[in-house]
Amino acid sequence: MRIRTLFALMLGLQYLMGAAMPESSTADEISALPDPPLAKRVPRTTVVHGDTLFDDYFWLREKSDPEVTSYLEAENSYTAAVMKPTEPLQETLYKEMLARIQQTDLSVPYRLGDYFYYSRTEEGKQYPIRCRRKGSLDAAEEVVLDLNQLAEGHKFLGLGSFEVSDDGMKLAFSLDTTGFRQYALHVKDLSTGKWFPESVPKTGSVAWAADNATVFYTVEDAAKRQYRMYRHQLGTPVESDALIYEEKDEKFDVGVHRDRSLASLFLTGASHTASEVRWIAANQPLGEWRLIAPREIGHEYYVDQHGDQFLIRTNKGAPNFRLVSAPAANPGPSSWKEVIPHRDDVMLVGVDCFSDHYVVRERAEGLTRIRICRYDGGDSQSIQFPEQVYTAGPGENLEYHASAYRYTYNSFATPPSVYDFDIATRQSKLLKRVEVVGGFDPTRYRSERLWALARDGTRIPISIVYRKDVPRDGSAPMLLYGYGSYGIPMFAGFSSPRFSLLDRGVVYAVAHIRGGGEMGKAWHDHGRMMEKMNTFTDFVDAARWLIDQKWTSSRRLVIQGGSAGGLLMGAVTNLEPDLFKAVIAQVPFVDVMNTMLDESLPLTVTEYEEWGNPHEKAAYDYMRRYSPYDNVARKAYPTMLVKTSLNDSQVMYWEPAKYVAKLRTLKTDSNPLIFKINMGAGHGGSSGRYDALRDLAFDYAFILSQFNIRS
Repeated sequence: MRIRTLFALMLGLQYLMGAAMPESSTADEISALPDPPLAKRVPRTTVVHGDTLFDDYFWLREKSDPEVTSYLEAENSYTAAVMKPTEPLQETLYKEMLARIQQTDLSVPYRLGDYFYYSRTEEGKQYPIRCRRKGSLDAAEEVVLDLNQLAEGHKFLGLGSFEVSDDGMKLAFSLDTTGFRQYALHVKDLSTGKWFPESVPKTGSVAWAADNATVFYTVEDAAKRQYRMYRHQLGTPVESDALIYEEKDEKFDVGVHRDRSLASLFLTGASHTASEVRWIAANQPLGEWRLIAPREIGHEYYVDQHGDQFLIRTNKGAPNFRLVSAPAANPGPSSWKEVIPHRDDVMLVGVDCFSDHYVVRERAEGLTRIRICRYDGGDSQSIQFPEQVYTAGPGENLEYHASAYRYTYNSFATPPSVYDFDIATRQSKLLKRVEVVGGFDPTRYRSERLWALARDGTRIPISIVYRKDVPRDGSAPMLLYGYGSYGIPMFAGFSSPRFSLLDRGVVYAVAHIRGGGEMGKAWHDHGRMMEKMNTFTDFVDAARWLIDQKWTSSRRLVIQGGSAGGLLMGAVTNLEPDLFKAVIAQVPFVDVMNTMLDESLPLTVTEYEEWGNPHEKAAYDYMRRYSPYDNVARKAYPTMLVKTSLNDSQVMYWEPAKYVAKLRTLKTDSNPLIFKINMGAGHGGSSGRYDALRDLAFDYAFILSQFNIRS
């Protein structure tokens, strides 16, 4: 499902700051700045439900207009001028962060068929190299894909699908070379290294049939919705591919995948609130796709396979999901037998079937739990985690006949780690922990789970990390991160660059506000649609609680969020501009009304179930209350850094551009407002690892400068 989020970026965003210097005046620096650019105003009005929306900057949508490019470049120039005094700090931070990274490194190999697959990085190269070895890790290395070579001549490179045929001789993969998240599908003959001639643009999911010659793939429509699935036979023209399924409901996306046992192919159509699944036997690619259960309003279900049985995770009568089984020969709801019942305090997140066991992933109190279960209903085994705040999840588990379950673990202080949990001995074996170069000592830091109180009495979890010698008297600088949308949980993840901030005395915290998924489905429901305001007031209340508890003060508090978290930043800044020292809004979804009224844009219709449909008056009136662009007012705002990418397909560049332009005409303060546009990337920013680290050094320098930390 495509949403306004930044999985890779959001994990990277959970980084932050260090030892504060005394504050001093920056008036001379501010007075020496050039005047900020002012976008021209072209009045435009739209009347909806009797209400008038004013949009003087609608013209910025014209990406091909040279005047738009000139304006964006002027904003970048102004940002460079404002940030010029921080350039030495940016360079210091970049070198410091780079020095912690093992630049030449190797991932943990995983087995698939006759091969062990892994990726490796080489110092000085932006992208990983995907490799494999046959039969043994001592065998000769085969380079499957060198992304550095594929990136030549491009400012951006993103790898989408990576699917190997059953015989191990063909690779179906897809590439995005603009950042707009439009992936072209290719097939490579791994025995010769040559590419098959066919290429399919704008693809999404990809899956092989068992014959090693048939590929199923999905494609997007004009609004970037994956809506059709085709069947392709290698060596035949793409134009002759058979259309297998077309999704007519614009709220639904489709995706195809193969189950771990390789027995079946599944086509899942899903909106934000409902789903349905079709399937065929993988050895019968020309067969008829059979429906498991027809879609119903509010019913989501997802399927995995064990022999002649399906295990189905369903929310029918179970908001936090329950697990049922059904025979593949008759998998409809009338045959469903309960395996794991619904629990009010536990969210059933996922189920993975293996030959001799299945694994359930659950979430309770905002933390992930992993249990290995027996098909006969016997006692389950729970994997134990050593810290009170952590992130855990599945690793590469592609082999159906597996005696161990691979999982990943990290925390604010524990680097990313890969383990195998032995099913027989119930012991975890550490396979690899990412090395942090330069004498990293995790005992210098403390992480905790705190609970703030929202204005309606709801307890809001907060994850926090800090260096142990940071004072608890309100003087410490803090970066507070928030997201709170789509039912997506934020976790306490590790980031080696973050220690450049923590070691300078900055406290980092994540507010797990409603709208996210940390506390189950109800947590999401109470922060979406006609209850979306809870997301914003939760964040404000969490910030106030942290100040009251003397973790920081308003003058020492920077807040940050990206994408839908950028909406959060815009909304809370309109609500409580005096509460924050500075704001970082990355690829922010701030032009809510105009975007959600335009059904031609990516995501709009599919996200009616998250935000509401403004063509309905009640929803329009409610969304109008918090839309950041429409609620910018003539008042003082904190210092702000707004970031976007020209090729963003999730939140179009013009949303933050319009927001900044309007802010410039209304804000009554002299606090800097800077706008940085990546002219060669998409929603997640720069794709090369060194380029991304440069971007991070820029952000850190901005944050630290707000506390007069200059070195």
